[in-house]
Amino acid sequence: MDTEPVIATERAGPRAWAGLAVLALPLLVLALDVSVLYLAAPALTADLQPSATQQLWILDIYGFLIAGFLITMGALGDRIGRRRLLLIGAAAFAAASVLAAFAPTAGLLVAARALLGVAGATLMPSTLGLISTMFPDPAQRRFAVAVWMTTFSAGVALGPLIGGIVLETYWWGAVVLLGVPAMLLLLVLGPWLLPEETGTGGGRPDLLSVGLSLAAMLPLVLAVKNLAAHGPDGGVLVAAVVGALAGVLFVRRQRRLADPLLDVTLFTRPAFTAAVSVLLIGLVAVNGLFFLLPQYLQLVAGASALTAGIWMLPLAAVTVVGSLLTPVLTRWLRVSTVVAGAAALAVLGSLLVGLVGAGSGPVALVALITGTVLGLSPIGVLATDLVLGSVPSARAGAAASISETAGELGVALGVAITGSVLTAVYTGRLVPPAGLSGDAVERAGEGLAGAVAVAGEVPAEVAGPLLASARAAFSAGVGAVGLVGAVLLTGAVALALTALRRAGG
Repeated sequence: MDTEPVIATERAGPRAWAGLAVLALPLLVLALDVSVLYLAAPALTADLQPSATQQLWILDIYGFLIAGFLITMGALGDRIGRRRLLLIGAAAFAAASVLAAFAPTAGLLVAARALLGVAGATLMPSTLGLISTMFPDPAQRRFAVAVWMTTFSAGVALGPLIGGIVLETYWWGAVVLLGVPAMLLLLVLGPWLLPEETGTGGGRPDLLSVGLSLAAMLPLVLAVKNLAAHGPDGGVLVAAVVGALAGVLFVRRQRRLADPLLDVTLFTRPAFTAAVSVLLIGLVAVNGLFFLLPQYLQLVAGASALTAGIWMLPLAAVTVVGSLLTPVLTRWLRVSTVVAGAAALAVLGSLLVGLVGAGSGPVALVALITGTVLGLSPIGVLATDLVLGSVPSARAGAAASISETAGELGVALGVAITGSVLTAVYTGRLVPPAGLSGDAVERAGEGLAGAVAVAGEVPAEVAGPLLASARAAFSAGVGAVGLVGAVLLTGAVALALTALRRAGG
């Protein structure tokens, strides 16, 4: 106990900051992988000719397995050492990327994407856990988390642009290979710049707990994704019930184990629970708008995929500004005050999206969503920092895995809620013109992409009114999503001013 104050005030040197640059490499790769394969989907479909089911799994299995294995990998890193797990994951990720890029069949590509998901799950909790070790000083750790968050968020925003440029010159597999050089550089520099950790030596993770965590996360993520794609149905209900029951069994087992896979008592810490809750709410709200903006730019404003990527560059810019400004603000203001103020700015941006954004053209919509993202950037930084700061360094990997799991669920829930709201508003507002067949009306009613496809098949005098009505209905749906986001973010403001402040934030 006598050494703890010394560790807490020890300041990181140049080696740690160089190590942070190395830790940014896997984050950038993971961020790019969020979106680039969606751009490559048409080309790989033409090349490998996957079935409809295979197409779905090529795109989704990566995210499913990352979400499913985050808790396991966070706990494993705490046991065997986070640098060791990070390097193992980097090697596996590079090998799986090569396998995916040169996959001769759709089935092999699905398998390679599954391996990428498992390997990817080792990277994010390991990097955050290492940041906790490398930067024991709270102010330095907060800035390091800001850099970490900036790298990932900017990578997500830049992914469509980089992927579009690569796909205009090379074959679809080239976008999958983007991560290989970064992982090789991590393998070379990591042993030199990252600290060696022996881990807690807690032994092998409980395999039943691993199975229960997967049985909880995978069905829940599947239920949320299917809800977004198809709306509520029996399959969504079954998956949600299975996931919830497995989650209850998982928590009960963790409480009984002397060395649990996940220390569920972390949720008895007010600062930890409040931080995870605020992070989840913020991600649900922003990902709804983030999901719709590229569709609006391409299907309503008529931009190409590459042009839409350029339109989204301001979002990347304000993410960098907002994240790096956060540690400066917390020098003078309480964390809860900064989170509440940032969330209030996001509420205003989201509310304006709902009231005026979608109907006033792409410039206004991009500007308002950019303001919303600017407000949300400090929330991601401070919530993640609070999660890390609320646990001992030895358990930072497990805590980080919870934070990242909340992130995965936030993305999935944001898309699901967005899809449900958009579908309800779109179908209610769409007025198909006379002269369309029943099949054409049904296809147009499925979404704006369907209406655009139908418009290309019918006479101009019918196509024009159909497109006008569909685009107006879609824009109204975007506005409704903005209003829902404003309501959710108002809850984040309330949490910051109550639970987070009471917890000492």
